[in-house]
Amino acid sequence: MCICVDCHWVDRCQAYHAVERQHGVDHLCVAPSFVPQSPRIHVSVIELGDAQVGVEWDVRGCDSFEAEPGRWLQLRPGQAQPT
Repeated sequence: MCICVDCHWVDRCQAYHAVERQHGVDHLCVAPSFVPQSPRIHVSVIELGDAQVGVEWDVRGCDSFEAEPGRWLQLRPGQAQPT
């Protein structure tokens, strides 16, 4: 799971913006201004069936991480939190 969903900076973060782009989802911010320090993005190749594969991106570590549990849910009330 991406740690960004519980980070204070999620809506302004350039690393999370890249993850959103890779997942093909709407961005929390069109032009994020926060540059995170040393984000560590875990990329997994997953089987989707019918001989297709997908790529899963998750930020698993970041020197700029500032815990704010539920931050993503506050920004997108009523939506399912990304997993």
